[in-house]
Amino acid sequence: MTVVQTLGQFIIEKQKDFPYAKGELSRLLRDIGIAAKIVNREVNKAGLVDILGEIGSVNTHGESQKKLDVFANEQFISALTSGGECCIVVSEENDDPIFIDNEISRDAKYIVAIDPLDGSSNIDVNVAVGTIFSIYRRKSGGSCATIEDAFQKGTEQVAAGYVVYGSSAMLVYTTGKGVNGFTLDPSIGEFCLSHPEMRIPKDGYIYSINEGNYINFPDGVKKYIKYCQVNDPSTHRPYSSRYIGSMVADLHRNIIKGGIFIYPTTAAAPKGKLRLVYECNPMAFIIEQAGGRATDGFERILEKDVNSLHQRSAIFLGSENMVVKAEEMMRDYSPEVGKVVDIKKAAGA
Repeated sequence: MTVVQTLGQFIIEKQKDFPYAKGELSRLLRDIGIAAKIVNREVNKAGLVDILGEIGSVNTHGESQKKLDVFANEQFISALTSGGECCIVVSEENDDPIFIDNEISRDAKYIVAIDPLDGSSNIDVNVAVGTIFSIYRRKSGGSCATIEDAFQKGTEQVAAGYVVYGSSAMLVYTTGKGVNGFTLDPSIGEFCLSHPEMRIPKDGYIYSINEGNYINFPDGVKKYIKYCQVNDPSTHRPYSSRYIGSMVADLHRNIIKGGIFIYPTTAAAPKGKLRLVYECNPMAFIIEQAGGRATDGFERILEKDVNSLHQRSAIFLGSENMVVKAEEMMRDYSPEVGKVVDIKKAAGA
């Protein structure tokens, strides 16, 4: 007889890994799981109700907001506000952080950074989308959290995860003790442990990058793409090119099968395009906990200083040996990009 372990049971069982916690983190992860179920329900019936298409507004990055973007954002903020364990929410969809100041959240210890619906440009064409979240412990004392609580390096994360809304809904998370995946069983309405102790292969044979931007890539990235395309049976090349346009979906596949995901700087996005706080840092934490590697081509993602809540970064992450090879080519063919990184780090920019 197969014993099914739900997300709630698993979280409670692992609570002993956090001697300083008294159940708050467990309840916070539970709240995120509940909101994810609600979002998954709406994603699944998106073609049947008036929730597809753009809402007519833009987010803080000047990107058109989809109706499901806004819906997902509202659901996660509502869950985190009513749960009582979160004092600040940083969301891709909001210009400013949301300070939760109600009676039940007065002593809340956690900050949540979230991309409520990653890959939302895929919504209208029925392609997998997802949610990315990151959790930090509050650092400040006193009765109120401060904006500085949200400016923590990725190394300070206490938990991070993502949810894939695809052929099945799956929640994957880490608390720094490995990575575990849970698939939603619609018959009982629970996320159940389906992928325990997830590990990404050291070598992979898939590269994920938007090659439509090739002309604007640094030379190091161009050289790496050409390397991936060379015929060399001894190294299983050429590699397969797979790019979904949803970071969650691309990373989820690469964790399971092995591969590298690259979103470099470009002429149009000289600082990179993906956001450090609620996209790069949580995914880097997950990838490292699964045995992979995550950098901006020169510097470890989790060690980058956070100077803006919507700060952008280049990112190379996935199977360790693939990322190391890409970094090697960045150093050899695009050293000027690395010098810019060093200058910014020295200046604290």
